[in-house]
Amino acid sequence: MRSESAAAMAFAAPSPIPSRTQFVLEAIKHDILTGGLSPGQALVETELAARFGVSKTPVREALKTLAGSGLVVLSQYKGVTVRMVDADMAREVYDVRLLLEPVAVRRSVAAGAPLDAARAALERAAVADDPAERSLANREFHRSLYLPCGNPLLGRMLDEVRDQAALVSTVAWAAVPSWEREAAEHAEILRLAAAGDAEGAGRAVHAHIASFVARAFPAPEPAPVPVPVSAPVAVPEEQA
Repeated sequence: MRSESAAAMAFAAPSPIPSRTQFVLEAIKHDILTGGLSPGQALVETELAARFGVSKTPVREALKTLAGSGLVVLSQYKGVTVRMVDADMAREVYDVRLLLEPVAVRRSVAAGAPLDAARAALERAAVADDPAERSLANREFHRSLYLPCGNPLLGRMLDEVRDQAALVSTVAWAAVPSWEREAAEHAEILRLAAAGDAEGAGRAVHAHIASFVARAFPAPEPAPVPVPVSAPVAVPEEQA
């Protein structure tokens, strides 16, 4: 049986590994969400297979899954690359969250959904040293609040943008580490949810998401509108 490569062992692979594809998938995702793999960086199947001590098949399957979640891009000409993050991409992802997540959280709170998982996620985020662990804990906080909304389709739609939102936050935190501010906003959301204030919790979630994307990816200032200059009025000679 082929032994795991040193690089794979350094990633602290579980023993036994339940799925080679799952292991490769989680390892690549970890590197993307911690900045170990930069946006735009090429992902070469043969190199990844050698790194993890596996054949190209699980690598190929992992990359397809990552493409489906929006973390990598498959191109006929460039191959596979880590997805680039720009203002347009960030606003698209966060626009979906703004439309759906406050509604889901409002319904969860109104239904009296348990908050133990949200509290635990906040505690993990507070003590996390690894940016990936902090990102994961933050994602779990949001998910624990929106998932019990009573509409499984709504929950799945929000799940579909989780990884992309995490990639956006990772890039934004690398430029401006603002996670402490977001942590305080999470605490306020949880306080409102614990008080049973569904409307307040929904508004706080909306403000939290909107303020992050506006701060990290501000909209460009509108171009100044040129003021037309009136042509001088000709004065008849007899009035001059």
